Amino acid sequence: MSNLSAASAAPSVVHAEFHIERTFAASPQREFRAFADPAARALWFSGTPGKSELLERVMDFRVGGREVLKAKWTGGRVRTFDAVFHAIIQDQRILCSYNTFMEARKLSVSLATIQIRAAAGGTPLKGSEQGALLDGF
Repeated sequence: MSNLSAASAAPSVVHAEFHIERTFAASPQREFRAFADPAARALWFSGTPGKSELLERVMDFRVGGREVLKAKWTGGRVRTFDAVFHAIIQDQRILCSYNTFMEARKLSVSLATIQIRAAAGGTPLKGSEQGALLDGF
């Protein structure tokens, strides 16, 4: 199945990456739980209230497990986040890859790494993502 509409130009890929680091006044266990626990994750990883309707949420947090979040925006378009967990070290690291779609069109493919470490004065969290943005997205 092609990602391009009839009006699209030739297939293209733009590579991008970003890195963020923040120190939180929380334990490594609490930071890890914000990603690993389905109820905690749903508190911050969801659509904007009143702007989207949740259609599907799956969270199987284990190596080889998947996370899926599908929502319908107020304009009617459906956006899907579909991830696979590749490496998990309790309270220290999460590595996943994910695809994003708008309707049936694949917008991007990304690799995300979350690193958590204990330190004096707080818990640093480092997030890194590398992505391939497809066909003009």
